[in-house]
Amino acid sequence: MPRLPLLAALLAGAAFAQPVDLLVVRGNLHTLNPAQPHATALAVRAGRIVYVGDDAGAEKFRTDARRVLDLHGATAVPGLNDAHMHLAGVGERELSFNLEGTSGIAELQQRLAIRAAQAGPRQWIFGRGWIETHWRPAAFPTRQQLDAASGAHPVVLQRADGHAIVANSLALRLAGVTRDTPDPAGGEILRDAAGEPTGMLVDNAMALVTRLIPPPTPAEVERALIVGAEREARLGWTGLQIAGHSYAEAELVRRLVAEGKIKLRVYDAVSGSDGSRDQLLAAGPVIGESGGRYTRRGVKLYIDGALGSRGAALLAPYADAPRSTGLLMQEEAQVMPFLVAALRRGIQVETHAIGDRGNRTMLDWYERAFAAVPAAERAVPEPRWRIEHAQIVASADIPRFARLGVIASMQPSHAIGDLFFAPQRLGRERLVGAYAWQSMVRSGAVLAAGSDAPVERGEPMIEFYAAVARRSLEGYADADWHPEERLSREQALHALTLGAAYAAFEEKERGSLEVGKWADLTVLSADIMTIPEPEILKTRCLYTIVGGEVVHEPR
Repeated sequence: MPRLPLLAALLAGAAFAQPVDLLVVRGNLHTLNPAQPHATALAVRAGRIVYVGDDAGAEKFRTDARRVLDLHGATAVPGLNDAHMHLAGVGERELSFNLEGTSGIAELQQRLAIRAAQAGPRQWIFGRGWIETHWRPAAFPTRQQLDAASGAHPVVLQRADGHAIVANSLALRLAGVTRDTPDPAGGEILRDAAGEPTGMLVDNAMALVTRLIPPPTPAEVERALIVGAEREARLGWTGLQIAGHSYAEAELVRRLVAEGKIKLRVYDAVSGSDGSRDQLLAAGPVIGESGGRYTRRGVKLYIDGALGSRGAALLAPYADAPRSTGLLMQEEAQVMPFLVAALRRGIQVETHAIGDRGNRTMLDWYERAFAAVPAAERAVPEPRWRIEHAQIVASADIPRFARLGVIASMQPSHAIGDLFFAPQRLGRERLVGAYAWQSMVRSGAVLAAGSDAPVERGEPMIEFYAAVARRSLEGYADADWHPEERLSREQALHALTLGAAYAAFEEKERGSLEVGKWADLTVLSADIMTIPEPEILKTRCLYTIVGGEVVHEPR
């Protein structure tokens, strides 16, 4: 493939001789191209940009253009790219028992009772999306509380972060979980003062019960993937980076992209815990299939759990649980052979790390793997390995991201939810290195931003707002929220476009509006680079354009 400057010249020369597929005019285009930061018009041929400039210069394309899209002054930005999300989970949330926004135990019980009334005899009930942060009291639910709403069905309700579940007594009994059941490695069974399970199972302990839940049928999985992708397109995402799923599900996504049933660009990573990583090592990466809309080259690992459920691995004990430092879910002896093999095979490793001990551990292991396999022996000399979340990082470890070439893949909405309870979990001193976006950027690290949907709502305007305002959706923040870690609007847009593209080895193909790059755009109802911060949350997507194809528009 020609290098971008040569490709740009070839496309620009050919543009005048052939009709364009799409001509965008009268827009307010933020290009993220330092040489041409602003434009009003753009032309597309064969999926790539052949012109960026003003409306007068675009007139030469108008006569033969297959479609002219007049934006009437609306704002367009490079196609927004979710650097961390779970596509099947988004679709399942749309189609199933969604507990998002539950205000407390009473509402949880009410919703569960309604669901149970609709379920067949002893049918498993699975829901997700509750989070106790704003409940009064802010306490985890218990099996007894679930029993009161539905004792005749086995019930499993997953916390929004995906790192803990609460099960009712019947589900625990069917799984054989009792007071004598030991905590599994990397997991915890929460117990009451008498030593009995409360119903809360954290991280690896979840599998004690979830292994019994009937899996969705292939048709149900396919439907969830399609519904999830349709939702993402409506929101303005042009690219999705799937943060780990089974090899079989990855193959299904690959087929759906090839068939045009998923129209967004997908950058895929398989799970590191179910044999999928060995399948990817054997098969090798898949790069740029379906006209650049499908790539698979990553493996997702986990080193710790979540802060809210106290599974994140900390260097010092939790401030509100002095006997706990969280959970490490991997051992170096188990992981290091894979890390070495991944370097030799050209596999990108991305690891969930939330606590400061989890982040330091993975940086240590990455560094040792890099030392074990010199650049000349790697399939990809600069492998662009990633830390997913990087939420709590010791100050001494922040510069290591840039020094090691490790990408900080972070989700701004996590901060504006977690900072309501993070001071209790961490104490005020450790908040200095919490959700430290600006510190990461200033250290020279590449910051890629995503949403972690369905853990969070997955809306790009929420992520952009969280990054630049660092306030709750209602506008709340205090000194513990460390406003100095906010991003500028340019930095936030970069993280959601060029930063995410770099994390996918695609910064020469997308992430800015330049001649020669893929014509991926998100058109918005307001100029998010200038409007007051609260107005960002009211901004909606008007058009989602991928490779010059309008995949979402007003009806």
